[in-house]
Formats: sequence, structure tokens, C-alpha cells
Amino acid sequence: MSEAEAQAASETLFRDVRVFDGKGDALSDPTSVLVRGNLIAVVGDAVAAAPDATVIDGGGRTVMPGLIDAHWHTMLIRQTPEQMLFGDVGFVNLLAGAEATATLMRGFTSVRDMGGPSFGLKQAIDTGIVPGPRIWPSGAMITVTSGHGDFRPVSDLPRDASKPLSRVEELGAAMVVDSPDMVRQRVREELMKGASQIKLTAGGGVASPHSPLDVSTFTLEELKAAVEAATNWGTYVTVHAYTSAAVRRAVDAGVKVIEHGHLMDEDTARYLAEKDIWLSVQPIIPEFFGGMFPPGSDQAQKADEVMEGTDRLYRMVKEFNIKTAFGTDVLFSEAMARQQGRMLASLQQWFTPAEILRQATSTNAELLELSGLRSPYKGRLGVIEEGALADLLLVDGDPVTNIDLLADPDQNLVLIMKDGKVYKNLLSD
Repeated sequence: MSEAEAQAASETLFRDVRVFDGKGDALSDPTSVLVRGNLIAVVGDAVAAAPDATVIDGGGRTVMPGLIDAHWHTMLIRQTPEQMLFGDVGFVNLLAGAEATATLMRGFTSVRDMGGPSFGLKQAIDTGIVPGPRIWPSGAMITVTSGHGDFRPVSDLPRDASKPLSRVEELGAAMVVDSPDMVRQRVREELMKGASQIKLTAGGGVASPHSPLDVSTFTLEELKAAVEAATNWGTYVTVHAYTSAAVRRAVDAGVKVIEHGHLMDEDTARYLAEKDIWLSVQPIIPEFFGGMFPPGSDQAQKADEVMEGTDRLYRMVKEFNIKTAFGTDVLFSEAMARQQGRMLASLQQWFTPAEILRQATSTNAELLELSGLRSPYKGRLGVIEEGALADLLLVDGDPVTNIDLLADPDQNLVLIMKDGKVYKNLLSD
């Protein structure tokens, strides 16, 4: 029997566990979960496993689906902006690999990458070279001259055919375009590389040096060009947008998902709900994002403005029942990345623990399915049910009553499994 056949035939039985299935409001009564290969085979009582199965006595702990972060930047966390612009590419890739492993060890078994050259890292993870989460890559985020993601100095302007790509473009972190035809070309290039969805920056951003928050960047025709190119490939466009104007223009162009939205008004929130548009939101609050930029700087002022809109945004999400995904949007900070679980738990200001857990499991998995045939992984995620992919966590406690358990993954995540393979097991100690 080959190694692959042995893996497919192997069984792991979780006994005496309570299950959060990714959809409900409470844990099950004590039961068993049988994993065969990389799939959940049986959920129920009196499960019979093969004689050579690995048996894990859960001791009444909770089995739940692996967590999903819908707005992550796998390549842009441990490096600094200076390293991105001037550093050694090999070192940056090693940093990203180390962070990918740390992400998995926090219980995030899948991430939707929202901009960056993550294709090589994804390949290394998928082939078992580096432990890490499943990655849904967007490739380079696509922007316009002066838009969010354009880090070129003003001294590089004007740009013409005689000037090479900027450093950020060479790395594949962002691409600058200024016409519908160039949008189509860059979108097709990222799809050719393996993008599962396309990310455009439709409005101003906090970190970029030439990008006021209030501006709308792409024209309607440019946005439609991106949507057309992505739709031809069976996938979708998501956009970075904070303001009502940027959000509405994107929706009118056929964009399926809005990232952020912290500055939009009630009419626009209602518009998203009416159009059945996804909103990918992050808890951008002072606890995590305060002090990121020098006091009094332009970036600090923009960050304060976004943070002031967070509470109002989440309240509108609930009022208008907008389809909402959870993400974190960590950039250039290993320390903040370590707060990934705490950022999830912070949502209890607006949601119940069960609502939070659903958002980070089955709801986020539903968002990932928008990639259709461009999805790099086949199978159901975000649920504990027969036939689903075996990405699961064993939690020491009940996260439905105490979501703060996920804020300390080192202590409270007893076991982490992805694709049927165990990456952490404190019980074996």
C-alpha cells in the first residue's frame, strides 16, 4: 500500500466529545466522531472504528470545525513595510512560512488571502513542505495610480512605458492599472497564476501614503471590466471599500463582496442587504489597531476614523441582516497576528458566542464557495458532519458559552487537525 493509500485508509476516532457542528446554537450531547482519511465519516454514538484506528478520548471536550479567516494577508504579516520595499525576497518568504505555521497553530485551518504573492507559499503548504492553513489566494491586489496599494514615491511619476514596474508590483503584492483594458489584463494574469478570486481596491485606505479615505478610485467601466474577466473564469471580484460611494459603485458594477465598509451609511447597508451582497468585516477597534501609526500622522488620523465606524457598522449588520464574514486584516505585525483568536472573541460586543462561531466556520466556508471551480480545495468546510473535510479542533471547554477560550489557543486548543492530519495533540503528552 502506498503512503497516499495508507493515509486515505487511516482512521481517527474521537470518543466522548461534544460537537459544535458549525451551524447550531449549542453543543451536542456526548458522542463520537470518526475521521477516515481526510473526511469526517461518521458522527454519532456507538461508532465502530478499524482495529488499527487512532483513538482519542476527548474527556467531554468540544470538537468544532477549524476556524476560517476571510481577510488575511499570508505574505504581509511578519515583514515590515521596509522589508517589503527593500528587503531580501528569500528572507520574506521564510517569514511567511513561519507565520503560516503559527496561523495553523492558532486553529485557523483556512484563510482567504486578500492580497499578496501567496501562490508559492500555498504550494509549499499543499505539498507538505510547510505546515499552514488552506489558502484561497487573490494574488496581487489591483489598484489605480494613487490608490490604496500604490506605494510608489511621487518621484517615480509620471509613469510611462519607459519605466519598469515598481518594487511592490515586481513582488506581486499589488498592480497599478488605469484603464479597463489594463484591468482585464492584470485580472487575467492573476487568474493564470491561480487566483481563486480577484481583489480590487475601490476606495482609499489607511496604510497607503497617497490614498485619502474619502476617494473612490476605479471608474464604473474599470470595475465592470474586472467583474467580466473574473466571471468568465467562474469566480468573483471583491473590493476594498470603506465609504458609501465606493461601496455602491462596486455593487453596481457587479462586485459580489465588500471588504470593510466601516464608513458607509444606513441606506448603503440596506442596499447591500437588498442586493444580497457579502460584507467581509473586521473588528477594527483600538484594542488591536490603536497605536499602529505615529500619533498625528495622516495614517493615524485615517485609522481613528475607521475605528470610529466599527461599532455602527456591526449594528447595521445585525439590523439589516447582511451576509457577514469574519476576518482580521493583520498587516506588518507578528504581535497583532498572535491576537487573531482574541480578535474573533472581541465580536461578543455585538454577537452571541454561537453567532461568532458560525461566522468563523460555516458562514465563512459559504463565502469561500463563491470561488466555484476556481476553489483550490474540493469538499465541504466549516461543519462537523458526514462527508465534510476533516479540519477540526478539540477545545478544552465549551466555546458556545465561553468564546474567550479561542483567545488563548496555546492553552485551550488541545488538538488541531487539518485534512485528516493531526498537527497538534496535547493529549499525547
